[in-house]
Amino acid sequence: MTVRKILNLKGSDVVTIAPEKKLLDAIALLAKQRIGALIVTGKKNEVLGILSERDIVHLLSNKDSNRFEKPVSSAMTSAVKTCNPGDPIQHIMQVMTTGRFRHMPVVENGTLAGVISIGDVVKLRLEEMERESEHLKEYIATAK
Repeated sequence: MTVRKILNLKGSDVVTIAPEKKLLDAIALLAKQRIGALIVTGKKNEVLGILSERDIVHLLSNKDSNRFEKPVSSAMTSAVKTCNPGDPIQHIMQVMTTGRFRHMPVVENGTLAGVISIGDVVKLRLEEMERESEHLKEYIATAK
């Protein structure tokens, strides 16, 4: 199973934001879309960073009264781990678990092609395990 399988199932729509937008706009977009992260993209749809709930929590701990007026680029995580559509799901699960993050942009030919979450990965893996279990049950039942 690969990342492409997840994108085929869930689609490749991604909520993005420009790095110069205000953090207040980003917070409103996260709330409106009911999502945990925004992918920060450049003019050519390249991934520049990610702004997650965790980044917002760090922002809230900042006592600067002007913090919400600053650009997204001031609070985003710029060292973003990305994956490719052909990457195996088990590898992505390991990278996300080890890195302790829940969202990973999918990049193809240098541009954003989608985003996957740890929930997407776990759901697909559980479905895969359930199918394997059913096949084993059928095999055992017919072997008698």
